[in-house]
Amino acid sequence: MAEVNVVKQPKQERTAAEMERWFATPLFRDTFFGMNPFAFLRNFTEMEKAFGPLPKTTANGGWIPAIEVKEKDGKLCVTAELPGLKKEEVKVHIDENTLVLEGERKQEKEEKREGYYHSERSYGQFYRSILLPAGAKIDQAAAQFNNGVLEVTVPIPEAKATRQDIPVQEGAKKAAA
Repeated sequence: MAEVNVVKQPKQERTAAEMERWFATPLFRDTFFGMNPFAFLRNFTEMEKAFGPLPKTTANGGWIPAIEVKEKDGKLCVTAELPGLKKEEVKVHIDENTLVLEGERKQEKEEKREGYYHSERSYGQFYRSILLPAGAKIDQAAAQFNNGVLEVTVPIPEAKATRQDIPVQEGAKKAAA
């Protein structure tokens, strides 16, 4: 490891003008203590637009992949976005009438240059469960993983239309007292 020389300097007192300038950073666009909290949150929204959304995580370090569930051509189609994962890191199974998607990602990045070393590690498990409709043909279920996108299809029986329109009537007007 490279040696670093640390030099301790005497503490310098800041003037009131310097402190005010420090608290009035472009991030806040107002003084720190007198700022509008909604404007403060809006700055983070603008940062998210610039850098992309933050990954969703759970309290125990897991993550929540985005999924889409839809019915198409007599099949229930579940699409899960699992960027950076391999097919071997994903498990798909059906417990009774529930489709379960689970897995774990382990990402490690290491960058070495002259006088510079950077290392990052990211671990997280995910578990998603989707209730299947009654009569789903679980023995014909299929899963396909391609470029970080998992697609699971399960044939389901055609749903009978049970829609009933209810006429809306106008209520009687009350006389003014």
